[in-house]
Formats: sequence, C-alpha cells, structure tokens
Amino acid sequence: MKTFLDRFMRDQTGATAVEYALICALISIVLISAYSALTPKIAAVFEKVGNAVPQSDG
Repeated sequence: MKTFLDRFMRDQTGATAVEYALICALISIVLISAYSALTPKIAAVFEKVGNAVPQSDG
C-alpha cells in the first residue's frame, strides 16, 4: 500500500490537463468580459457610420 501511495504522489501526468483547463477558463472569462464591455461601444460606432453613409433610393 505504501508503494502505491508513493507512486500516486509522484505521478504528475494529469497535472498538465488541469493546468490547461484552468488557462482555458481564465481566457474564456477575459474574452466574455471584454465582449460585454465593448459591445455597446462597437454598436455605437456602427450606428454612427450607418448614419453618416448617404441612403440610396434605388
């Protein structure tokens, strides 16, 4: 039993998967926050450009 616990404590094969999952989660949080913060500003820019372009009747 002791050898199993020793081997289990030294095994780090799953550590990289957990680290990648945490990095992906943090990147997702940053992207969602940026999207939420920038959406109104981007919409305002498109509205301003749309109002500046002359409308054609044909």
